Amino acid sequence: MDLIQLRAFVTVAREGNLTRAAERLHLTQPAVSLQIKSLQTGLDLQLFHRTPAGMVLTDDGAKLLPIAERVMESVAEFRQRAAALHSTLSGGLSIGTILDPEFIRLGPFLKRLVETYPQLSTQLQQGMSGWVLQQVRAGELDVGYYLGTPGKEFHAQVLTSFTYNVVAPQGWKARVAGKDWAALAALPWIWTPPESAHNRLLSKAFAQARAQPNKVALVDQEMSMLDLVKSGVGLSLVRESIALREAHAHGLVIADKVSLSTELSFIALAKRKQEPTIAAVFGLLQGIWPR
Repeated sequence: MDLIQLRAFVTVAREGNLTRAAERLHLTQPAVSLQIKSLQTGLDLQLFHRTPAGMVLTDDGAKLLPIAERVMESVAEFRQRAAALHSTLSGGLSIGTILDPEFIRLGPFLKRLVETYPQLSTQLQQGMSGWVLQQVRAGELDVGYYLGTPGKEFHAQVLTSFTYNVVAPQGWKARVAGKDWAALAALPWIWTPPESAHNRLLSKAFAQARAQPNKVALVDQEMSMLDLVKSGVGLSLVRESIALREAHAHGLVIADKVSLSTELSFIALAKRKQEPTIAAVFGLLQGIWPR
């Protein structure tokens, strides 16, 4: 067994398809197939079943996959630590953050950044998604998190996709069940400033529905918006995971006919993407947000 075989195993397991795995590994399909066969022979175990839909892990393969993934992560960390010993990166890096640290995996990212480039100091500034984009454009921030797809002047790496739900106060099920955007517009809405991703997403949805929302409050913090929903003030846009949690814990109602999807991206100015510090930061993200 060697790392090349282990990498092939992990990639095929994630892709579920030899052709896609070969593309990811920049190898031919027969070469990847041979690596999997050699690994299975060396272990004296069958790791995959071939099916019309693709490659499916056996029970043994499923048990070994998490261990193989940890090995590959350790190898990546080893290489990064070794590279850090030669690193000359120093100075400062200003990062714009949004939402809650857990969702954007800020802790693991900063830990990896500090360990890999110990001479690099970081400064964090929290704000709304649109504000981060404006600050990166103005050069006040070097990099930052952003919700949605920025313009062509930005270099962006998509970290994950997720869904927003519309949540309503407890007892409002009859008012939101089966309602589309046009019908929901008549209900009271907790609105957000233009710099907010909520504003961009909702404004587009209502414009397409040719409806004007009934805005009763303007709030710039997600938790404040959620508190107003709980208090019975009106509707708000909330991340799906939070909406489900609050529906279970506090009886908030999720509108069943509408939802909005967006992406969490990491951005920098396109003209700066080759700068050593910025290029290094984008490289580290691959270990925090594996594809």
